[in-house]
Amino acid sequence: MRREEIPPEIPSLAFEFFYWFSRFEFALKECNYLRSKTPGHKAEANWQEFIDRWEDTYIPSKMAQALIAANPLRQVVDSSGSDLEFVPLIFSPDVSDFKRVVRLAQAVRNNLFHGGKHGSEYWDDPARVRELLPLVVTVLDEIAQATDLEADYRSIY
Repeated sequence: MRREEIPPEIPSLAFEFFYWFSRFEFALKECNYLRSKTPGHKAEANWQEFIDRWEDTYIPSKMAQALIAANPLRQVVDSSGSDLEFVPLIFSPDVSDFKRVVRLAQAVRNNLFHGGKHGSEYWDDPARVRELLPLVVTVLDEIAQATDLEADYRSIY
């Protein structure tokens, strides 16, 4: 989407999405879900550790099921190695709903921040953006509430 073509409600949706996604990653780090716990290493959220901790108890809500059904795509390098394309995320049949939901939320974040800058039909569709951004925010809210992240996610100190 070119800047002048962005519908007026999209910037507000994008801000809310980035705000809450950033709060979620902050909460992961605050709750010690860290890629490295070595002093001096960069503090990065360890999403996989979080998934491993909660996937056995997670029950997907209607909104999480809607995110799965919406099936956000992932931007990848195409078969020629010189272009980009959007493809469905492929999950093995035994993958947990929690891992699926988290990975789909991450794909939406990556697409909004990094993808679709060259007129992608997939990501330049305002209706699709209006659907996915609030959906992921709601799912992150639900996950934070159901896990040990809520206080840091919502700045409840």
